[in-house]
Amino acid sequence: MSDDNPHSTNGSARKTWATKLLQMFTGEPNSREELVDLIQDAEERDLIDNDTKEMIEGVLDVAELKVRDIMVPRSQMVTIDINQSVESFLPLVIDAQHSRYPVVSENKDHIEGILLAKDLLAYGFGMTDNEFSLASVIRPAVIVPESKRVDVLLKEFRSQRYHMAIVVDEYGGVSGLVTIEDILEEIVGEIEDETDYNEDNKADIRRINKSRYSVKALTTIEDFNDYFNTNFGDEEYDTIGGMVAHGFGHLPQIGEELTLGGMLFKVTGADKRRIQQLQVTIADTGNAVDAD
Repeated sequence: MSDDNPHSTNGSARKTWATKLLQMFTGEPNSREELVDLIQDAEERDLIDNDTKEMIEGVLDVAELKVRDIMVPRSQMVTIDINQSVESFLPLVIDAQHSRYPVVSENKDHIEGILLAKDLLAYGFGMTDNEFSLASVIRPAVIVPESKRVDVLLKEFRSQRYHMAIVVDEYGGVSGLVTIEDILEEIVGEIEDETDYNEDNKADIRRINKSRYSVKALTTIEDFNDYFNTNFGDEEYDTIGGMVAHGFGHLPQIGEELTLGGMLFKVTGADKRRIQQLQVTIADTGNAVDAD
């Protein structure tokens, strides 16, 4: 290749970088810090972009994580009791908008299986004459220890084609759950889809039945007041989630309830930083209500 080839310099840089990367993986040198430095150097040379750098670093981080580090804690698990009727648990499924739900008996330490929301479709559209029974439609639950390495679990998710695992502690008690999405988000960052909570989705308030509604926590107080004909103040807080969190006095967990202005607010979606989704139950009077 001639020296005046415009691609020669960049090609040489790529070859040199690739050679150094190969040396890193073959043990010369073999420290993680030097590998991270190499990745940083590759970005500074414009051999990879920032997104690629962060993804590679995410892969390195996952290799050092245990399941306990990324699991959804027990307190935030959305579960269904195996003795519930479909009429009683369907509002929860609509509210949470998950694709999978642990099915329990007695309490969360007794996992009977996993319900896939899509398995309800056949019963909802008359595609089967069988009488509905949770016990007949749930799938087996995969159980993993808190100490399991995340990268090993990811391989198992892929090879065995399951997407959720129940996490247990050293005594066999359920401590949480983990999904394949939880692992992927450690690598590529937060994954949002059409059901995630964001300000661009206009379906901020959805009616479940005559007196119960599903409300996104990012709904502005002004929009909430307009919809429900209420008079909650918006001087201190912009969103209904902020107002409810203040009412609790702490960051609430899924399932916690609070009454404000005669309306019952139940947390149906939350993470470690904020409330995401609320279920609002109102009286059937239709009258406006004021905040306390």
